[in-house]
Amino acid sequence: MPELVFFCGTMDCGKSTLALQIEHNRSARGLQGMIFSRDDRAGEGKLSSRLGLVTDAVEVGDGQDLYGYLVDHLSQGGRADYVIADEAQFLAPEQIDQLARVVDDLSLDVYAFGITTDFRSKLFPGSQRLVELADRVEVLQVEALCWCGARATHNARTVGGVMVVEGAQVVVGDVTHSADEVGYEVLCRRHHRRRMTAATSHAAALSPDVLPVTSG
Repeated sequence: MPELVFFCGTMDCGKSTLALQIEHNRSARGLQGMIFSRDDRAGEGKLSSRLGLVTDAVEVGDGQDLYGYLVDHLSQGGRADYVIADEAQFLAPEQIDQLARVVDDLSLDVYAFGITTDFRSKLFPGSQRLVELADRVEVLQVEALCWCGARATHNARTVGGVMVVEGAQVVVGDVTHSADEVGYEVLCRRHHRRRMTAATSHAAALSPDVLPVTSG
């Protein structure tokens, strides 16, 4: 039976690499996929990995009907044996509903890839809807690491290496960036709570990091 599968994890855990691997494996067997993406680091209409791999994709716009797009493509003689949706956290909940309809009405497997929470540890609406609707949710096992070496579980937004907790939910950036740019860093929960990034950890190391205590 066709499935809607949500592959999720923090940034830097290999989601886009896996999406490209799935595309490669199926295309090598003569299958043709429809690839959707949005706000990829490589630019509009791309699906890219930090390993340097990249392929063309359909850039998803605000309000675009993904189910209707597939139906039009197929009715005009196009072919689609499966669907890949990368950066799925940026999709609207109704677009996730449309991907579920692709599975149910068109009998196509849909593989969605995305991060679950934003820099404030709040669920992206698209990711929340995927958790609600997906036949399977697969947490990727390639663990990203916090600067301290612990398993990274949270995504942090930084400006000049300093963690920020206010601003628009979607601001395009990457884990590789210049010092004065908006960027992102993966942290363990403890250091996300303390707003301690790799850049600020050195300064913190100069003063004792002690737990609060009360006397007497």
